[in-house]
Amino acid sequence: MELIKKFWKEEDGQDLIEYALLAGAIALFTIAAVRAVGTSLDTTYDKINTNVSNLPPA
Repeated sequence: MELIKKFWKEEDGQDLIEYALLAGAIALFTIAAVRAVGTSLDTTYDKINTNVSNLPPA
């Protein structure tokens, strides 16, 4: 029982868990931002492709 109480009060691994959670949150925000920018770029490239395709021959 003393071992369980000691383990419950220990805070040695707390920093590691906090850093892991922070890294996970940063990764999720980064993925969301990259996907948003990727979608925007895809739309822009599609518009450029359409405009170039509709140009009259030189």
